[in-house]
Amino acid sequence: MALDQYHHGVRVSEVNDGTRTIRTVSTAIIGIVCTAPDAAPGTAAALTLTQAASDTGVIYTANAVGTAGNQIRVRYVDPGTASQALAVSVSGKEITVSLATDAEGDLASTADDVVMAINVHTGASALVTAALPAGESGLGLLGAEPFTKLTGGVDEAFPLNQPTLITNVDTAIGQAGTQGTLKNALTTIGQQSKPIIVAVRVAEGSTSAETTANVIGTTTETGQRTGLQALLTAKQKLGVTPRIIGVPTLDTQPVATAMVPVLQQLRAFGYAYAHGCETVTDVTAYRDQFGARELMIVWPHWEAFDTDDAATVTVSPIAVALGLRAKLDQEVGWHKTLSNVVVNGVTGISKDVFWDLQSPNTDAGILNAADVTTLINQGGYRFWGSRTCAGPQSLFPFENYTRTAQILADTIAEAHLWAVDKPMHASLARDIIEGINAKFSELKSLGLIVDGQAWLNDELNTQESLKAGKLRIDYDYTPVPPLEDLGFQQRITDSYLADFAERVAATA
Repeated sequence: MALDQYHHGVRVSEVNDGTRTIRTVSTAIIGIVCTAPDAAPGTAAALTLTQAASDTGVIYTANAVGTAGNQIRVRYVDPGTASQALAVSVSGKEITVSLATDAEGDLASTADDVVMAINVHTGASALVTAALPAGESGLGLLGAEPFTKLTGGVDEAFPLNQPTLITNVDTAIGQAGTQGTLKNALTTIGQQSKPIIVAVRVAEGSTSAETTANVIGTTTETGQRTGLQALLTAKQKLGVTPRIIGVPTLDTQPVATAMVPVLQQLRAFGYAYAHGCETVTDVTAYRDQFGARELMIVWPHWEAFDTDDAATVTVSPIAVALGLRAKLDQEVGWHKTLSNVVVNGVTGISKDVFWDLQSPNTDAGILNAADVTTLINQGGYRFWGSRTCAGPQSLFPFENYTRTAQILADTIAEAHLWAVDKPMHASLARDIIEGINAKFSELKSLGLIVDGQAWLNDELNTQESLKAGKLRIDYDYTPVPPLEDLGFQQRITDSYLADFAERVAATA
């Protein structure tokens, strides 16, 4: 309120301080990298310009597949002066053809002349390819033509190395083709839940090593991220952040290793298969190659009936894990681990994994002790194991511990964009702390955390740091531990026989 300005009357100024509601970030968003050589292709935009005279048709086809080609426009202009040569110019997505004229100023360019001029011009040929219609000579003279758009461009269902947003998994399955890994991954995920999915399609290589390189991805000279790296662009391009990530069937050891920094940057959790492992000993040795809290190793494969092959086939447990994780986030919460939940759509386990609920000395017990999640069949098929690759000495030994840390960090950080650059009064700090504590109270009441609290850090908030515009607020929390080891103590006693005679008499 400008108090130094004279005013004879009443002033009203809004003061919009106070705590803000904190919304939990979306967690049930899957990110996958797959191959699909025969996925639904796109359509290039096209335009056929034909005039009244015969043999004047020119077909313009966009070089880039997709709807962007619908923005390309072509026109023919009369230069209005004599003895002008045919010329082509490009401005953005607009192609202008200045037709040639003779000594009398009459237009003298044929359709064939224009086709050749377009195809040799650097800018125009980058946008379109020109051609004559079938059966035409292209010798007809052209007249002026206003700007006309190319039309009919349709995007590919899954452009290579581009994050694609899937909101209807059933529709996406129909566009995924039958080759590669995408269709099977989507089908398996869809049997567990109907989540939002970010899919990145990569090219199948001529060798498995080349495919692995395509899956891992890189950053090209033009700055485009490919493969796994393309998932990092999902938030900017699609408005969502993948939080549950896997590469079903293609997650070799190099791929699983490359997943870790992507998981850490996205604050996501990933699942990877113990590739190349045939025995429990192989699997435990494979697990020792990883140490990230963001990763869980799973073994062996599920089996399921494939309607395309009309036979029972192995199914990636990673695709099942992704779908089930999203389902749990949607229906139970991110505080529940993947373990001991019935999965849909599977009919068997690819390896004989010995498991006994009451004995640690089993295949499953050895795998779980080595931080490997395995598969069991007891009242339905289930994942068995909740541990990450961080190891038992870590503060984040369980899947839900890692995800709780990730989700809280992003939720609290993303919820306070509004506070950045606000005048730093004590009331601002108080509002932030009260808002965080209100959120912790909500999460506690929902059972998502045991408890949490935020407070002002007196040691870090010195006069110098506050003067520099820095405010430091601490908070702690306790994640909900999974009940992994349940023990009962059974005792035999004869004390219940002490009043035997009295109880007999009471019933007489």
